[in-house]
Amino acid sequence: MLRKLFRKTPLAWLQVKRERSRLVVALAGIAFADILMFFQLGLMEAAFASATAMHSLLQGDLFLINAISDNVQTIKPFSRSKLFQTLGKDGVASINVLYLGIGSWRNPDNRTFWQVQVYGFNPSKPSMDVPDATPLLGKIKLLNYALYDRTARPNLGNVTTKIQEKNSFSAQINNVRIQVVGVFTMGSTFAADGNLIVSDSTFLRLFPQRQPDEIDVGLIKLKPGANIKKVQTNLRAKLSKDVLILTKQEFIQREKDYWGQTRPIGVIFGFGTIVGFLVGTVIVYQILYSDVSDHLPEYATLKAMGYTNRFLIGLVLQEAVILAILGFIPGFAISFGLYRLIAQATFLPVIMTVERATLILSLTFIMCIASGAITMRKLGAADPADIF
Repeated sequence: MLRKLFRKTPLAWLQVKRERSRLVVALAGIAFADILMFFQLGLMEAAFASATAMHSLLQGDLFLINAISDNVQTIKPFSRSKLFQTLGKDGVASINVLYLGIGSWRNPDNRTFWQVQVYGFNPSKPSMDVPDATPLLGKIKLLNYALYDRTARPNLGNVTTKIQEKNSFSAQINNVRIQVVGVFTMGSTFAADGNLIVSDSTFLRLFPQRQPDEIDVGLIKLKPGANIKKVQTNLRAKLSKDVLILTKQEFIQREKDYWGQTRPIGVIFGFGTIVGFLVGTVIVYQILYSDVSDHLPEYATLKAMGYTNRFLIGLVLQEAVILAILGFIPGFAISFGLYRLIAQATFLPVIMTVERATLILSLTFIMCIASGAITMRKLGAADPADIF
């Protein structure tokens, strides 16, 4: 089939490049559609990655959360006793706790207030594995000491520079004066402008309405060789239904489902991808339709010479494939550059992946071939009788 389509005389390529201005318009349209799809999917994946950054850093195999919790930012606490009930069960090695809260951070430069995500745990038994923070955890054992995320948004103030100059910095959160004694890297999210890590004691002082026996996430480490699914099933049977017992992947997927299905983010980015696909389809269709219309006499001549409709259809599809390949190249290159600019400006994990590039290339082929398929109807008007 391919051998028949791509013959010695590259008629499709000659047709495509014959009018340079039309070719440039077609490639620009396809590249624009690809950039739009890359942009939408890239931001959506970045949103999911930033929303689940904390989940990936948790040190545990199974996790307990309140059953009515939708996502991390609005997580509901539950009784620590639920977590203690898992101790001694088959396969359970140890447990740990994590406190979560949204705090009001005061910009030290202009005194404006911004939201920050606060993580509280025992520094001697950390619940999270944050590489940059691990060597500094000893510093936050003191009350009202904290670590600051260097990728926080600039509207929180020039905190990182001040810490580097003085090794510590006095700040205010929830009307409580704290001492920031180090920085780490986690990444910004759509829900908060920055992140703080504090000890569990400091957390309870920053959020006085919280009780020590009310935790947000319970972490369970299993014994070596334990079957995680079996332990999960056994614990679910023994604990009440007001808590969920999730694997790390289930915990991450639950967060993604919230942002992708419950919140408008998934709908907006998904709709933007569809719009990009439709825009590209329309542009390619217009180019191919104009090309076929302008060359109807030539197509009719080919028919008179004995070439079949199948040959002509193959010719149009070849043009569509050529346009898809040529249009994808600049679209990919520009999107790659935009990803780097966005990542540097927002600290969101907007990165190009092989899977996404393959998906967009596939959509580009589908887009162009679909346009070519619609254009095929015009070939029926190529009647040799109109020429001879």
